[in-house]
Amino acid sequence: MEKNLGIEAIDVEALYRRYGPMVLRRCRQLLRNEELAADAMQETFVKVLRSRQRLNARYPSSLLYRVATNVCLNVMRTNRRRPTVSADLLLDTMAGPESMEDRVLDQMTVEKVFDGAREGTRKAAEMHYLEGCTLAETARQVHLSISGVRKRLRSLRQHNLAFAAT
Repeated sequence: MEKNLGIEAIDVEALYRRYGPMVLRRCRQLLRNEELAADAMQETFVKVLRSRQRLNARYPSSLLYRVATNVCLNVMRTNRRRPTVSADLLLDTMAGPESMEDRVLDQMTVEKVFDGAREGTRKAAEMHYLEGCTLAETARQVHLSISGVRKRLRSLRQHNLAFAAT
């Protein structure tokens, strides 16, 4: 272990060899997906590596268990906010060359939804509703406050409700 100002830094390599299987089991248990679990296990050790100077290694299995749990919960939250869509499913639902009329009608509908809306409003709506970004992420990308994004999305919905009523 390295010494730094009287505090022993954690030997992450030794922890990985000893506790890696335990961390992987925990990640598998929470995520129920082998690929996500392997990524979460790696992220767990990366977090420990980045913070090894500040962490207390007195009870390493408890530390790793807690960090792995938090990493997995973050993965689950992210996946719930931004569900992944299979490329095959996307290709199956896309209009083929024989349905040019459907594509034109879809494009006309989209243009009508955003008729008179600012470009920033359109981008905010696409990010929030189509890409699944949070209001905070959307606000950062369109250079508005969260309340500004809410206001624009609300006015877009109201505009389209009035359009639908006519």
